[in-house]
Amino acid sequence: MILEILTPEKKLYSGEVYGVQLPGTSGLFEILDKHAPMVSALGKGNLKVLVDKKESANYSIQSGFVEVLNNKATVLVEGAIEL
Repeated sequence: MILEILTPEKKLYSGEVYGVQLPGTSGLFEILDKHAPMVSALGKGNLKVLVDKKESANYSIQSGFVEVLNNKATVLVEGAIEL
C-alpha cells in the first residue's frame, strides 16, 4: 500500500508501507494493504506508520482526515511532529 502524509506546509512521508495506525475521532483504527475505500476524520494523537512487520515510524498529529482509495492512503493533517 502507498502512504502519503501531508500537512499544509510539506509532505512528511511518502512510500510503500505494510499499514498505518491512526487516531480516529472515536478511537484508534488500522488500515492495511488492500483496504476498502473510505474517508475518515482524525483526532489529535499518535499516528504509527508500519513500514514492514519489524520497522515503524511515529508521528504526533493534530486533527485531519484520511482517504483510502485504490490501495493508497492519503493522510491530510493540520500539523505533525515526528517522534
